[in-house]
Amino acid sequence: MATMTATKAPRGAPTAPETPGWLRWVDDHRKWLFAAPAMTFVAALIVFPLAWTGYLSLTDAEGSVRAESEFVGLQNYFDVFTDTERFWPAVGRTATFTVVALLFEVVLGMAIALLLWRPFKGQRWVRVAILMPLVATPVAVGMMWRLIFDPNIGLANQLLGWFGAGPWPWLAGQHSALPTTIFIDVWQWTPMVVLILLAGLTSLSEEPQEAARIDGASTWQRFRHVTLPLLMPTLTVAILLRGIDALKTFDILYATKGRGGGSFHEVETLNVYAYGLSFDYNEYGVSSTVLILFFLIIIGAMWALTARRKEAQR
Repeated sequence: MATMTATKAPRGAPTAPETPGWLRWVDDHRKWLFAAPAMTFVAALIVFPLAWTGYLSLTDAEGSVRAESEFVGLQNYFDVFTDTERFWPAVGRTATFTVVALLFEVVLGMAIALLLWRPFKGQRWVRVAILMPLVATPVAVGMMWRLIFDPNIGLANQLLGWFGAGPWPWLAGQHSALPTTIFIDVWQWTPMVVLILLAGLTSLSEEPQEAARIDGASTWQRFRHVTLPLLMPTLTVAILLRGIDALKTFDILYATKGRGGGSFHEVETLNVYAYGLSFDYNEYGVSSTVLILFFLIIIGAMWALTARRKEAQR
């Protein structure tokens, strides 16, 4: 058997230069170096404002932006937690707005997505019409519905008059303003849920549906035991995205009711409350405290929905 021997480089031949140490370090940490610009961008635009807001929440900053402030520790948090006139009612309205709007948007979005799932004549135009509310900005939508629900010249009360019903204080009423703003939010953002769920439905395999149909399952049984379990990951994503967005809704509420969420603060959520503290009363310390607590509420909601999604996937 022939044996192979290692050949030696001829004497005097040039050898390959050794890789410098700094270049090896760059090669070993290249994934972090490539991510460094994005991480720096996030730190500059998210971490720093959040840290500064947290610092302001521990001071008595108010009045002019350049005015001197003193460190008060957790006094602002104590004052906010004991505020039963504005803070806790705002928390309740925020929770009510989010839960009710999300419930209607998911139910209606699922129903519309199921209707658009199967092809039919004119389906393309129906999809375009359903997605039209997403084209307008929330402020424009709020102003449009404010005119429609105007108690004197609004189209809504004119339609009620045609049916013999009296005028209704849609946005002017103390108890009807919040349900009306929820309706506006549902009108604009249900198409977003439809879009997400329709994408999930079109990606499902037809084999489980055909097997259930052959076994004699009804339409409801196929939806409950086949379609819904397969669509659950997509549905969870839709709930997560839309729930967080509804939780921090501001533009529609401010466009329809203005400062303080109305004369009786009927639609004053945490966002509207914090905005009023900052730009109406110049109480930056208390406003920062409300925003930090609101941020913790959003983080808690994200954690709860994510944990539920992981449990559903098991």
